[in-house]
Amino acid sequence: ADQFVVNRNTFHPETHQEKTGKTVIAGYPWFGDWGRDTAIALPGLTLATGRPEIARQILLTFARYSDRGMVPNVFPERGEIPQYNTVDAALWYVEAVRAYAAKTGDRDFLETVFPTLQSIVDWHQRGTRYGIQLDAEDGLLYAGEPDSQLTWMDAKIGDWAITPRIGKPIEINALWYNALRVTAACARWLDRSDRDYVQMAERAAASFERFWIGDRGYCYDVLDPPDGNDDSFRPNQIFAVSLPDRDSAYPALLDLPRRQAIVTAVARNLLTSYGLRSLHPNHPDYRDRYGGDPVQRDSGYHQGPVWGWLLGAYVRAYVQTGGSRDVGRSLLEPMRYHLRDACLGTLSEIFEGAPPFTPRGAFAQAWTVAEVLQTWQWLS
Repeated sequence: ADQFVVNRNTFHPETHQEKTGKTVIAGYPWFGDWGRDTAIALPGLTLATGRPEIARQILLTFARYSDRGMVPNVFPERGEIPQYNTVDAALWYVEAVRAYAAKTGDRDFLETVFPTLQSIVDWHQRGTRYGIQLDAEDGLLYAGEPDSQLTWMDAKIGDWAITPRIGKPIEINALWYNALRVTAACARWLDRSDRDYVQMAERAAASFERFWIGDRGYCYDVLDPPDGNDDSFRPNQIFAVSLPDRDSAYPALLDLPRRQAIVTAVARNLLTSYGLRSLHPNHPDYRDRYGGDPVQRDSGYHQGPVWGWLLGAYVRAYVQTGGSRDVGRSLLEPMRYHLRDACLGTLSEIFEGAPPFTPRGAFAQAWTVAEVLQTWQWLS
């Protein structure tokens, strides 16, 4: 985990000075520090390794760059303009704040960042960049415009967004519900009213029922896109089960039988030794191999390759729906051997979707390492 946590100088225009802070490199050899990856990896890289002070620094940096309820997808160098083309970075930020606060009980920190949490909820409710806004009719979060790619499935070639997922993606609305519940809990801790956040959360939970495809035993990937609900079987629904965390007191989005059905369906169709496939093998767009020129690689990036970071969410979902902790640990065991398989001492970004699941992409990926490490500790 150490190799991903690096120094970053941030320029403070009010004092005309640079200060040294911390950030997270998303992966080696070619990624920089990305908002989404940083927020997802933060608990595993810092809290699971006993370094909450680093988490605090990074979370405060996020708050400083928050704008219109969003945090940057790519953090700016000095003199550059932040890029905010992501719908989930701010929502993962809220979850990282929850994880830090649960670990440390740092009330002073929460007092400092609570306005940022409020801003995230307020801006998403009234609407912000890229068509991101709350649908007043059902309380679910809509996101996307033509040629935009706002979720973690963000491959793009020129103006072609490979998986645009315009509409109401399932993991975005699981994260939205989580953000509302977390903000409500923080409000109570700070002796403030939680009423509005609880009401929005309850409405989102009621409408979340729309994702369930009753005769198939799994969920739509995206609701209300331009061409009709997307029933592609993808791993994003696992977050409707893995969130909330076991330490959270608020209700799950779906009842236990349906959460168990999702876990079973994902295991049957997407689970491999190194993570979850990004698309069902029977889908016409599925690619079982990853390679070729940049267009061939990018067009198949989320159309079949196994993503290692999703293994953590799957294991947590499995255990939280009644699965054995011993089995959960056994599901992580292949990653122990992968530490000696590609780049020594670290874990890869992706793997091919078919045996022998050859590692591809970045040979060292922060959120893969972080999620495996955090989940291993979570099971102890």
